[in-house]
Amino acid sequence: MKIAIIGATSGIGLELLQIALQAGYEVTILARTPGKINFKNNNLRIIQGDALDPIAIHEVVRGNDIICDCLGTTNVTKPVTLFSKSTEYIASALKPDQLLISVTGIGTGDSKNHGGFLYDRIFMPLVLRRMYADKDRQEQLIKRKVKKWIIVRPGFLNNGPLTGRYRAITDLQGVKGGKISRKDVADFILSQIVNPSYIEQTPLLIY
Repeated sequence: MKIAIIGATSGIGLELLQIALQAGYEVTILARTPGKINFKNNNLRIIQGDALDPIAIHEVVRGNDIICDCLGTTNVTKPVTLFSKSTEYIASALKPDQLLISVTGIGTGDSKNHGGFLYDRIFMPLVLRRMYADKDRQEQLIKRKVKKWIIVRPGFLNNGPLTGRYRAITDLQGVKGGKISRKDVADFILSQIVNPSYIEQTPLLIY
């Protein structure tokens, strides 16, 4: 099994990279700044490039069985196109038998208004609106253009430990928010690499 990770130098992507290598998988990553990966592994291949460069995206996708899009951004003040643009390039590079696992978040698609009062009515419209507008575009592109996909929607992220005790929820009736550690999100993604049981679904991950 060969895995590609886009967005592997921090956050969920870095956690996934570490546990995938520990499990013995061959991993290719796309890194704008390869020096951020401060360890070596014989199963790790690093391609220097940007997620908004279609040539770099094609190179990281080529020859891998599963592509994991874990891109993130700290930009919350300007219009965001990172997620949708990179997804367009990923979709054009994918072959029908390759599985795309993309991380978005609570507040996209039908998980909108399931974050709780403060998140839904204050934090989302005032702080995260631009970012999540692009995550919505990203999800729509995936559903239209990708043959095999899983969209992972983490709840409120933290740097807590790996517990392995979390819920992957597809029926959001009555759900209002919830936390999840980045390590547990990575653990779930690895479980879907091993046994992809949520194809064409959008599980929300919370405790």
